[in-house]
Amino acid sequence: MDNEITKNFIENIIDEDNEKNTYGKRIHTRFPPEPNGYLHIGHAKSICLNFGIAKKYGGITNLRFDDTNPSKEDVEYVNSIKEDVQWLGFTWDDRMFYASDYFDTLYNYAVKLIKLGKAYVDDLSGDEIREYRGTFSTPGKESPYRSRSVEENLKLFAEMKEGKYGDGEKVLRAKIDMASPNLNMRDPVLYRIVHAHHHRTGDKWCIYPMYDFAHPVSDAIERITHSICTLEFEDHRPLYNWVLEEWDDPEGQKPRQIEFARLNVTNMITSKRKLRTLVEKGIVSGWDDPRMPTISGIRRRGYTPEAIRDFCERIGVAKADSMVDISLLEYCIREDLKLKAPRLMTVIDPLKVVITNYPDGQTETITAENNQENEAMGTRQITFSKTIYIEKNDFMEEPVKKFFRLAPGKEVRLKYSYIIKCEDVVKDEAGNIVELHCTYDPESKSGSGANAGRKVKGTLHWVNAEDAVDVETRVYDYLFKTDESDDAEGDKKDFLSQINPNSLETFASKGEAALASYHAGDKFQFLRQGYFVIDKDSTPERLVVNRIVGLRDTWAKMQKKQ
Repeated sequence: MDNEITKNFIENIIDEDNEKNTYGKRIHTRFPPEPNGYLHIGHAKSICLNFGIAKKYGGITNLRFDDTNPSKEDVEYVNSIKEDVQWLGFTWDDRMFYASDYFDTLYNYAVKLIKLGKAYVDDLSGDEIREYRGTFSTPGKESPYRSRSVEENLKLFAEMKEGKYGDGEKVLRAKIDMASPNLNMRDPVLYRIVHAHHHRTGDKWCIYPMYDFAHPVSDAIERITHSICTLEFEDHRPLYNWVLEEWDDPEGQKPRQIEFARLNVTNMITSKRKLRTLVEKGIVSGWDDPRMPTISGIRRRGYTPEAIRDFCERIGVAKADSMVDISLLEYCIREDLKLKAPRLMTVIDPLKVVITNYPDGQTETITAENNQENEAMGTRQITFSKTIYIEKNDFMEEPVKKFFRLAPGKEVRLKYSYIIKCEDVVKDEAGNIVELHCTYDPESKSGSGANAGRKVKGTLHWVNAEDAVDVETRVYDYLFKTDESDDAEGDKKDFLSQINPNSLETFASKGEAALASYHAGDKFQFLRQGYFVIDKDSTPERLVVNRIVGLRDTWAKMQKKQ
């Protein structure tokens, strides 16, 4: 296939710049997160795109923290972001920067704009600035302070820096055009007063640049060539370019902003405000709760970096926002794990089964495949004895039509083992089924018995009670009852009202003995149940596993129907 056909529109832009020698064929991108929360699945796409494009063209990528709002930032977020980027498989070597590295340069450039008559100090309040800005159908009106002299503006701006004024008393605004059809160009704020301790600069500053001012200047200082961002910044591009009009570049090269469609996934929200609300209200256990769409949550859920990169590659790079079905993300993790995850037997919701005609005290060893689709993963030994566990939902006292699992008088095959028949049901005083009594066919053992080929309709997984490992199984569902992704009515309704009360179910499970030899982060397919990962909450006394995803592949089925 012709490589040109597979290129996305950003790569086409870069090719054009290279043909024109716009940047001397340099490719230098950046990933600029704000350290005011944990990264989410949408950031994963931006990370893969910025680092991936630079790698493809032999360029480099900076990791730069936009730490311009000390009231919402924390070192915890800085560390989590670095961990997430590295986990996804990307490195920045010695190219990690902070917007705060450039606070002196940003301040001096703001002074330059004042001297050029392109910026002024305004006393209007935030509400008044919004009122004066106008609407899409009506022009804004100029602030009464817009005509201040250069000298007065310089004096006031210096006093702002010295801490003479309180939060909100004054701002520095760009002097552009209050009648511009683009509201972002109607004298946007460049600096505001924030008396808050900064995690890097301490109390040196009490004025901080706005993102729309700090970002283009930081790009220019770092000599970024292509500033790739999401579509919500498309209307900010004229302001990005305006900010850099007076910037002196030694080679006359200024960064170019390019917008792409953000990643929206069904059943996921990516609003930092909403995610913070979930954490602060204790609806989830933290930013890394496996139900969260944060990269740390997805990682703890058991997703792999390979699956996330594959997902980002499959959805591609578009110019228009769209919604991606979460089933594609789930498909990617199944595809990644299906050939490398060992397939073990774990009974999530156990029901005790006593095989009455099996010899007392006897235990036999059975050879089981580690992965039926990957012979290279070899085999393991499992044990079988008189008492085993099966899933509660694999038994029905009064079976419905086409129920081919265990029922009174019915037979099923135990995976790798024998055919058993239910003879009796034991209940407690409340009428709950607590135990089954079954018989087995000694000649039906898989692969060796005289009746090994005897056909029965159901095959069940099971665990030997003698050496079973106690497991706390956490089965996760979507956090919301409906598709509460950010595009689903946005802020028109209380998103908390759609919380799914059954998004987490916990079971006291029984796993085969082999599970005890694995560690936190190890992943498996539990036969007939789905893919699971050992959680960091595990201890030597208590194994905890999270369900990553079930076995049902909705996305693949949808593709076949199309």
